[in-house]
Amino acid sequence: MKKILYVALCLLLVFTLSGCSSSTSNVDPNEEYGCDVLNVYNWGEYIGEDVISNFEDAYNVKVNYSLFDSNEAMYTKILGGSHYDILVPSDYMIERLIEEDLLQPLDYDIITNTDLLYEGTLNKDYDPDNTYSIPYFWGNVGIVYDKTIVDPSDVESQGWEVFKNTKYKGQIYMYDSERDAFMVALKALGYSMNTENEDEINEAYEWLVDVQKTMEPAYVTDEAIDGLIFGEKAMGFMYSGDAAYILSQNENMAFFVPEEGTNIWTDAMVIPKNADCPKLANEFINYILTYDASYDNSSTVGYASSNAEVLESMSAEDGEYYGNDAYIARTDNPKDEVFRNNEVLREKLSELWIKVKNS
Repeated sequence: MKKILYVALCLLLVFTLSGCSSSTSNVDPNEEYGCDVLNVYNWGEYIGEDVISNFEDAYNVKVNYSLFDSNEAMYTKILGGSHYDILVPSDYMIERLIEEDLLQPLDYDIITNTDLLYEGTLNKDYDPDNTYSIPYFWGNVGIVYDKTIVDPSDVESQGWEVFKNTKYKGQIYMYDSERDAFMVALKALGYSMNTENEDEINEAYEWLVDVQKTMEPAYVTDEAIDGLIFGEKAMGFMYSGDAAYILSQNENMAFFVPEEGTNIWTDAMVIPKNADCPKLANEFINYILTYDASYDNSSTVGYASSNAEVLESMSAEDGEYYGNDAYIARTDNPKDEVFRNNEVLREKLSELWIKVKNS
């Protein structure tokens, strides 16, 4: 009797797009998918508390969940022949993986929940028709600051230039990433963050050197989150998901995205060409798009969901991120851009970034 009720419940969940499937516990996943183990490679602290266990229960499979800390580390593993069924790289890295023929097209006969996606996350330049990728989290980069120390009018009137305002010397975090730091400098100067113009790049380098010499910045990554929450510094630039968490923990903190433009980023799910279990991988992607899985992800991690209904419920009056300016990214500024894959530019910026910090 319990088995009949369980099957009936799963069938009901299928029709309500909850992520359950016809692959209930009495179905052999090896017959259904040709495998019973899914290998997922994702960023650290980037998934809901129950997402993996719920998927394992619904599909009667095992998920091996591994972590990477940078797109480049992930790329190195893939290039070295490691086999994963799901990756969650960033936009510019997805573009590179496509160019190098390291991904396989998604199966939209299986991935049927795309109508649940927020339209603003689809059809980006790195994968115009979403042939190879489905958005997971998205957001932008902005300024997080303590309103009791940093004058909001300074931030709003000066934009990225506020990082050169000597009133706040010794009070700023600089995110230790050449891509993001040069994005800030290039946008402050009115240039594209994807520029290949050497004069513009050198001007951005000098802008960052000036910050280093006059502002005594602390170069950090995730340490900035607790540092801002607990008042160790008063200002920094960071990804909107981290900013949303900071704002939720400290009522003195605010978030602002300068009008000069910023980076609109997307981390998306892809399937490598050498995946051992591609059919189950497509099922996993479809499951992640459901309301319950997407809500668990966004609630746990704090980043903006790709699911439109989750975005709405999270930011609604009774939602977890109601009134939180960092949760939903800006999408209507023509000066905002997406990073493009350019290894020559990346290597050049990496060399210059070392010089900036040693200047």
